[in-house]
Amino acid sequence: MTDPAERQRLDRWIWHARVVRTRDAAADLVRAGHVRLDGARVTSPSHQVRAGQVLTIALDRNVRVLRIVSFSQRRGDATSARALFDEITEA
Repeated sequence: MTDPAERQRLDRWIWHARVVRTRDAAADLVRAGHVRLDGARVTSPSHQVRAGQVLTIALDRNVRVLRIVSFSQRRGDATSARALFDEITEA
């Protein structure tokens, strides 16, 4: 059995990483098909993600490409959220 700390729901991770303001917004983003996981479109907010996977998230004004580094049990401040991923997107 996989350790629960090694996986997390996609919508929850997006919210904890502060990509969007609310968990509902994260779930809506996934349901609308704006999120790709390792290149494949994901439409289920409950999809489990693991460290090392790459998310491509199409937002209103830009596209962010993030490599998942770790997980959090709670949504923290911006500094702690930044520790959850490596930004691959070139600014």
